[in-house]
Amino acid sequence: MGITKLADLIRADAPSAISHRNISDYTGKTIALDTSIVVNQFRAATPSLSPLTGLFFRTLTFLEHDIKPVFVIDGKPPGEKTAALVKRAQTVGWSSPNWTGTASAGTKDCVQLLKLLGVPVIQAPGDAEALCAWLVREGVVDAVASEDMDTLPFGANVLVRQFNAKKDNDIIEYSLPKVLEQLKISHEEFVDLCILLGCDYCDKIAGLGPKRALTLIQKHRTIENVVLHVNRKTHPVPHFWKYKEARRLFLDKVDREPVELIWSEPDEEALVGFLCHAKHVKEMRVRHRMEKFRKTRESKREERKEEESVAGQNRQTRMEDFFRVTRTRSLPVESANSMCSSRKRLKLTM
Repeated sequence: MGITKLADLIRADAPSAISHRNISDYTGKTIALDTSIVVNQFRAATPSLSPLTGLFFRTLTFLEHDIKPVFVIDGKPPGEKTAALVKRAQTVGWSSPNWTGTASAGTKDCVQLLKLLGVPVIQAPGDAEALCAWLVREGVVDAVASEDMDTLPFGANVLVRQFNAKKDNDIIEYSLPKVLEQLKISHEEFVDLCILLGCDYCDKIAGLGPKRALTLIQKHRTIENVVLHVNRKTHPVPHFWKYKEARRLFLDKVDREPVELIWSEPDEEALVGFLCHAKHVKEMRVRHRMEKFRKTRESKREERKEEESVAGQNRQTRMEDFFRVTRTRSLPVESANSMCSSRKRLKLTM
């Protein structure tokens, strides 16, 4: 679910924190993706097809653009997320949520596919969004791609949404430092704001809209102070409200060793064996996509080389124009003598 109406609030009160891009802007970038978000998108869009097919096609498109994807798998969910997971399971028709964090058969298939594509996969200790945000803060990746806005309170400096690999798609990028600057609040205050808006880890104060929540945080700075000043008749505070536990989950640092990421070339024969022989995807479809992948990637690389070469030539031309070398012309003797006489006269009059 993410953070309720956070995107609307940022659009209204921190518009300069949002930029619109296309997929080519992320060439050469390393992007962390929440695997469950990507898979659920394919399940919703094409329920009759295996999400493996969509994951296969989309990942190759990232690689064609020389984008380095890193897929993060959810671990054991925190207990505070129980209610949200139950509701989510009911929405998609599952019998029960995954309480243990043990990878399901579908998740294992996704991991195997991604490894055959030569893409790194990381197991998160808890929520994938928290680890994705940590990867950005540590400088391991450049951004997080997720539809859930809660990567921002987790501390992801750059969040991209609608990162679905379509050529002309409008990708929306959020800058957390700009959000904080425009809203005039700290990261800790932003976390409290997100809890007031509504998150996956606890209830919210009933009837409290985004604008009012922002005003209260800007004025009172903490949930504790907001509770002291809110009208409890119109905005009742939940009993046994676990906002402190939610705050801790957002602000706690991820405790893990530095991550080493390695990409390799896709293994076409192994992909055919897995997708076609084991998962019954048509072999011609996989072969055709792999051939297109190789040609498209090479073509895009050649285009970039030409663009860089032209840009380099233009820079060189501008430098030569700036530091233009001119020939020193000798003055006629009469003119030189007159200049010397002028200097003498000037010296005498000083």
